[in-house]
Amino acid sequence: MDYREIGIIRVGAVAPVVNLANPQANAEHILAVYERLIERGCSAVVTPELSLTGYSCEDLFFSSDLLDSSDQALLSLAENTKDVALVVGAPIRLQNGKMYNSAVVCANGKVIGAVPKSAIPNHYEYYEDRWFDSGADIREVVQMDQHEFRLDRNQGFLLGQVPFAIEVCEDLWISNPPSSDHCLNGALIVFNMSASNELVSKLSYRKSLVSMQSAKCICAYVYASAGAHESTKDAVYGGHLIASENGVSLAESSRFSLQDTELIVDVDVDKLQFERRRTSTYRSSEPTSQWSEIPCCSVNALDSTLRHYSSRPFVPSEGDELSSRTSEVLEIQSTGLARRMISAGTESLVIGLSGGLDSTLAYLVCIDALQKLDLSLSQLLPVTMPGLGTSEHTLQSVRCLADATGTELFLLDISKPVTEHLEQIGHDGSLDLTYENAQARERTKILFNLANLHNGLVVGTGDLSELALGWCTFNGDHMSSYNVNASVPKTLVSHVVRWYSANRASAELTEVLNRIVDTPISPELIPSDSDTVGQQTESILGPFEVHDFFLYHFLRTGASVRKLFDISRIAFKDQYNDRELKQFLSTFWERFTANQFKRTVLPAGPKVGTVSLSPRGDWRMPDEVETQRILESIREF
Repeated sequence: MDYREIGIIRVGAVAPVVNLANPQANAEHILAVYERLIERGCSAVVTPELSLTGYSCEDLFFSSDLLDSSDQALLSLAENTKDVALVVGAPIRLQNGKMYNSAVVCANGKVIGAVPKSAIPNHYEYYEDRWFDSGADIREVVQMDQHEFRLDRNQGFLLGQVPFAIEVCEDLWISNPPSSDHCLNGALIVFNMSASNELVSKLSYRKSLVSMQSAKCICAYVYASAGAHESTKDAVYGGHLIASENGVSLAESSRFSLQDTELIVDVDVDKLQFERRRTSTYRSSEPTSQWSEIPCCSVNALDSTLRHYSSRPFVPSEGDELSSRTSEVLEIQSTGLARRMISAGTESLVIGLSGGLDSTLAYLVCIDALQKLDLSLSQLLPVTMPGLGTSEHTLQSVRCLADATGTELFLLDISKPVTEHLEQIGHDGSLDLTYENAQARERTKILFNLANLHNGLVVGTGDLSELALGWCTFNGDHMSSYNVNASVPKTLVSHVVRWYSANRASAELTEVLNRIVDTPISPELIPSDSDTVGQQTESILGPFEVHDFFLYHFLRTGASVRKLFDISRIAFKDQYNDRELKQFLSTFWERFTANQFKRTVLPAGPKVGTVSLSPRGDWRMPDEVETQRILESIREF
């Protein structure tokens, strides 16, 4: 496949070895590096500030010899470019004696345009306005031999149909970077050519600047700083290369190499456009200046991608991040529930325990909420209601969970009332949807009546993944007073319970929680022939890890179904084949669209992550969406 079709563009940054005050040698070296990055699929390559001359030439910038040589080297370099953008740094002088530190865009054998540096530092170790003028207001047409181009800060360039813009070093460090306007005018990629010397602790500050600007502008920001072959008379340059996309680091280079340093990343412009469309404050912002877009070059075909797609995007990597994330999830859930108890004036919490992961997590949240309110565990009423499909395994897990946490378990077998009810409505006893849903609704009725009896709230347990797939009974387990798991996906639920087991549980509780984590996911609504779990959800729906992957990228990154399939092939290449992934995707899409009616009337629950299906918050969708067109397209993949 060609990854351009799903919005992937490959770009490169390089900090080449520089020969100070030798533009021709630098041009030849830059050209060689440029051609090397073209072979690796790049559609644009950015070099550091004043890369043709070297940044640290100081008063040699007054020399006609250096400037003439720079002009000649620039034209020679431009004439050798191909259908790939090259952004090179050079001094551009005008007839009036002014000179501009510029980023020059070259492609297809010519100079396309030049962007002058606006913020000229003259503090600390920087003395740039000794040589250069601010280009904030310059709008000039430059004639250089047979090449004519604009020198203008307010211009963007097109890679195919994708706009990119440029700013130079200090322009990023000021309070109103030009890139903010560039992005409001449409730029999706910003290149920054820089000469940022290295100081103790400056690394993290520089990375934060790049990351935050990419987040504020919802863009990809690619930064290339001058390398160690600049003059070290008073400062050392590290050749730091950074790429961030909407606040997330794509990659960065090492520093202080005495060789060329290169960085190549794949940018997802479709993802950026989606994020801009859905961010109302971005859309309502207006640029303070208008710019023009200049066609530059095409986008190179890509038969592979450098992007990494985690098979579990909701779950952070192991270590401190996972510990911090899971702890915060519990804090959000328990705080939301505690506040709900205060506003409702309730004295207790009622929760149905099944012996599965979701109800266990919700139960732990209840304990934390009561602790926040300095209330006794006697005000938590765990209820287990074994029915026609309940196994001895899960029932024993519930008993052990209550014992390990010191609560009194209320057990009420629903087999008889459910059987009587089915007979009353004329059900024939077949193991159909009515048979299953009658059990779920019987349990919900009991929980709400107990909540009335004890002046309590019914705590919901269904997770985000089940809500996405409609894997719940309408007005059964679908309903509660407050659902603490409503925006916690299934793949994260298990990690939160594991974290609790490892970090907060007693030895007795740890044993129980580990037992529950290892139990197959099941609604247990169909009778089993043994004491083990019979009916298994993932054998019916497909693996939750794949459905969570689809859910995340559909809602969080705006991926089309075609893109969902393509990137799932990368994430699960060693686990599932194409036929299986197509089957899972069809199931996901069909169930997601068909079950919106359940989500339209969801009870309240706290948002814990960036993906939520609350009809009052993140997701509004008609209940009657037609699905066949998309399902047919999936079959044709």
